[in-house]
Amino acid sequence: MFVFVYGTLTDPEQVATVFGDSSQYEFAGRATLEGCHRVDGRYPTLAPGGSVDGRLLAVDDAGLERLDRYEGVDSGLYVRVEVSTGSGVEDEDDRCWVYVGDPVRLDVDVTWPGDGPFCDRVRRVASRRVVVVR
Repeated sequence: MFVFVYGTLTDPEQVATVFGDSSQYEFAGRATLEGCHRVDGRYPTLAPGGSVDGRLLAVDDAGLERLDRYEGVDSGLYVRVEVSTGSGVEDEDDRCWVYVGDPVRLDVDVTWPGDGPFCDRVRRVASRRVVVVR
C-alpha cells in the first residue's frame, strides 16, 4: 500500500529512523496531492484547497502501524485518511493513505468544512474524491 508524505517523512534519514533496521518501506516516487495544501505549524499539516508536492512510500501493514505511532494517531495528533490516486479504477491500487494533523494541536489556523469531530470532517472531504494523489 502507499502513503503520501509531505513533511518530515520526505527525508530518507527520518524515514530510516522511524523504521529502524526493518525493510518495511520503499520510496516509490514523487507525487502531488491535489485538493489540499501544506500548512506549517508545530509540525506540517494539510488544509483544504490547492496542492502539495511530496513522495509516495510503499509500506506493508507493519510499516503502516509504525507510521501511525510516529504520527500520533492514537493520541489524535494526526488522523490517517484514505484518498484516491485518481486512476478511476475503484480497487486497492486506486487508494493511498495520507496523514492530516489536528490544527488545534499543531497551532495552525486551518478550518475543515462541516460539523463534528476533526477526523470525521477530514474523512468526509477525502471521501468526496476532491483530494487526489497523482
